[in-house]
Amino acid sequence: MSPLLASWAADALLVVHGLFIAWVVLGALAVRLRLRLAWLHLPCAFWGVVIQWSGGTCPLTPLEWRLRALAGETPGHGGFIDHYLTAAIYPDGLTHEWQWVLGAGVLLVNALAYGAVFLRPRSKTAPCAR
Repeated sequence: MSPLLASWAADALLVVHGLFIAWVVLGALAVRLRLRLAWLHLPCAFWGVVIQWSGGTCPLTPLEWRLRALAGETPGHGGFIDHYLTAAIYPDGLTHEWQWVLGAGVLLVNALAYGAVFLRPRSKTAPCAR
């Protein structure tokens, strides 16, 4: 793989990783609009909490680092992608204790959103057909 292609692939993977994290944290809000999305969101949210609480590493992380190495780059150094997304996904000083806090935050946000979905009052009348 060429260094340029590896760099682009690493950037694309970092964007996908960031979008996945956003889906884990905020996907329950989409479930409010389409209940069927819960089947996609719940396993992702579960994975996000497990990976945080276990202190593990998401498989996307070493893959992104490998692509950076193939591109001749080091993780965390570069342009817009590295400056903004990498710092958000891999913050300095992230300890196992903070991972527990982040996991609990994911659970709280999603519990509140799912609570709003399932506890909202249901309409007793059918919508009128047009």
